[in-house]
Amino acid sequence: MSRVYSFEDVVCTISGPFASFDLSKGAGVADEGISIDFDEDKATKTMGAGGDGMYSLHAANGGSCTIRLLKTSPMNARLSQMYDYETSSSAYYGQDTITVRDAIRGDNWVLQGCGFRRHPPGGYGKEGGIVEWSFHALVVDGKFGDGSPITAFSRVA
Repeated sequence: MSRVYSFEDVVCTISGPFASFDLSKGAGVADEGISIDFDEDKATKTMGAGGDGMYSLHAANGGSCTIRLLKTSPMNARLSQMYDYETSSSAYYGQDTITVRDAIRGDNWVLQGCGFRRHPPGGYGKEGGIVEWSFHALVVDGKFGDGSPITAFSRVA
């Protein structure tokens, strides 16, 4: 079992009606990297007056993804152009797919029906800092691998 993690093994891509490109190694990803989160809990617990309990399982799998780039990354310009195009009409919005894979660990995340949450704010100071690109996702399907490169490679398409 592999006990080593490296961002160099992570591949992140975004594809949509305007463009498709890589947002991982060589794209100017900041130390804070890429994060994926779900919008809500998968279940709700309800307790009755007599101490009995009930769970309600929710079908929703919506979430979000944030990609943090260095101020100097050329991907900021590409994402800004993509943002302008996709928010210019409802015909283009919400059609992106973001995939994040770590083949060595066996992790695999696919976010579908993605749309920009907002354009990042501008900022200028002593240090360049980072630019955070946030996306809504209608469906988040994520799996953590078992850390075995052999099984990881057998699962990667």
